[in-house]
Amino acid sequence: MENKVAARRFEGRVAIVTASTQGIGYGIAERLALEGASVVISSRKQKNVDEAVEKLKAKGIHVLGVVCHVSDAQQRKNLINTTVEKYGKIDVIVSNAAVNPVNMPLLETKESILDKLWETNVKASILLLKEAAPHLKKGSSIIFVSSYGGYQPQPSMAMYGVTKTALLGLTKALAAELAPNVRVNAIAPGFVPTRFAAFVTANEATKKSFEDITLLKRLGTPEEIAAAAAFLASDDASYITGEILIIAGGTSSRL
Repeated sequence: MENKVAARRFEGRVAIVTASTQGIGYGIAERLALEGASVVISSRKQKNVDEAVEKLKAKGIHVLGVVCHVSDAQQRKNLINTTVEKYGKIDVIVSNAAVNPVNMPLLETKESILDKLWETNVKASILLLKEAAPHLKKGSSIIFVSSYGGYQPQPSMAMYGVTKTALLGLTKALAAELAPNVRVNAIAPGFVPTRFAAFVTANEATKKSFEDITLLKRLGTPEEIAAAAAFLASDDASYITGEILIIAGGTSSRL
């Protein structure tokens, strides 16, 4: 499903999207940029950043690429400082970076892996926003990328799901803390085949099992997730804060 963009809701605005060189993060960065934003993309590897910048620039998009492993304090600081030095402000932050290094039951997961999941998926988001907070002005918007798994943790990805549940609480807490000037919302995507979620389409039977639990009987696309994120980040959602938008094709999800 291609981006069908008519609106220009982000003209003159600056958006940072973490983990945005592929998959859902890339889709969100592209959508914001197509709507007029100057977008700062990032990921851990310079090669991935360079390739994504090249692809986006080929579409006439204003984009800056910065290497940033969100668990690295100096790289977080550099991401924020580089953005402010180039553009003078930050209007939108989409916190998308996450890891899921293992697929195993929660009580069989090593402590080091539990720490890594928490550090990257939750704590790093908070620390990135600590760096960014002084630059967020009235009208700024923060979007956390949670997951359907935050409502229904999957058996083999339980701790990943729990970290995504934590982002739902973080959305509520920061929306209250940053009100009334900054809005904070989250999106909770369902099953979207990306490299990160390659297991979704590992084989036809697995793919069909995921499709069958949705009311729409299909998987989502990064573009569909991006459209929802762009709505929440835009002034069209100016009276929405502290909320989570589930984009999962009608998959049963609420707690």
